[in-house]
Amino acid sequence: MDIPLWFEITSMVALSLILIGDLLLIRLRPHIPSTKESTLWVAFYVGLALLFAVILGNVAGWRNAGDFITGWALEYSLSVDNLFVFVLIMAQFAVPRRLQQQVLMVGIIIALVLRGAFILVGVTIIEHFSPIFYIFGAFLIYTAIKQAMPEGEHDDDVKRENFIVRLLRRRIDISETYDGSKIRTTVDGKRMWTPMVIVFITIGVTDLIFAIDSIPAIFEITTNGFLVFAANIFALMGLRQLYFLLGDLLDRLRYLHYGIAVILGFIGVKLILHALHENELPFINGGEHVEWVPDIDNLVSLGVIVVSMAVATIASLIASSREKRAVTRSASVE
Repeated sequence: MDIPLWFEITSMVALSLILIGDLLLIRLRPHIPSTKESTLWVAFYVGLALLFAVILGNVAGWRNAGDFITGWALEYSLSVDNLFVFVLIMAQFAVPRRLQQQVLMVGIIIALVLRGAFILVGVTIIEHFSPIFYIFGAFLIYTAIKQAMPEGEHDDDVKRENFIVRLLRRRIDISETYDGSKIRTTVDGKRMWTPMVIVFITIGVTDLIFAIDSIPAIFEITTNGFLVFAANIFALMGLRQLYFLLGDLLDRLRYLHYGIAVILGFIGVKLILHALHENELPFINGGEHVEWVPDIDNLVSLGVIVVSMAVATIASLIASSREKRAVTRSASVE
C-alpha cells in the first residue's frame, strides 16, 4: 500500500515544527537538563515515534508501519554509538555544559540535512542499480568486523575532526574563547568566529560519517525514501536527551560495540541475501534471481536489533558492577 502524499507532507511539516520549537526552547533557556527532564523528553520522543507508527499503519497499512518501527529501532540503536564521539568532541573543545544542548541540537539539524541528501542519492542509485545491495552488504560486514575489534575507533573519529579543525583555523579567524552560544563575536574591535562554529560543523560531519554505516543498513529494511528519512528524524530527535540521560553511564557500556557489530553484520548478510534474491549480475547464476536464498522478515531483524542491544548493555553493566566491587574490596583490604 502506497503512502499518501498528503500524509508525507503533513508529517514533515509537523516534525519540522517540533524541531524548530525544540531549538527555540533551548535557545531561550540554555541549561543543564536534569535526569528527570531528560527521561521525560526521551519518553516523549519514543512515544511520538510509536504514535507515528500507529497513525501510519491506519493510513498506509501495517506493513509500512512495521518497516518504520524496524528502521527506527535500527537507526536509534546505531545512533547510540554517536554519543561516545559526542562526549569526546565536547571535551576536546571544552564546550560549557549548559551550552551542550544547543550544540547537539544544531548539530543534529545539520546532520538531518546532510542525511536527507544522502538518502535521496541512495534511493536514486537503488532504483537504477540494484546490485548496489552487494556493495552495501559487504561494506556493513566490513564495518561490523571493525566494530568488533579492540577499542580505539572513537579516537580515530576525533582525529578526523582534528583535520577539519586545522583546515578551518587556516581559512577563518576564530577566537580562543566562547561568547555564550554566539558563533560570531568581537575581539579587540575585530569580528571573529567563535569556537562554537567549529563544534557545530564537527558534530554534523561526525554524524554524517556514522550515516555512511546506518543509511545503507536501513535500505535493507525499506527503500521507501520517506520511511527512511522519517526513521532517521525520530532516531536523531531523541539523541540529545539520551546524551544527558546516559551521562557517565556511557563509560560503562564497554560491550556496546559488540552489539552494534552483531546488528551491522546481520544486516550486511541480509542485504547480500536480498541482492542474491533480486540478482541481475550476469556472472551470478547466469543473471537470474537466486530463488533458494532465505527471505528474512523484518520482524526477525527487529528482534535481532533489540536482543543485541539488550545483551550488550546488560553484559556491560554487570561487568562494570563486578569491577567496581573488586576495586572496593581491594581498597578495604589495603
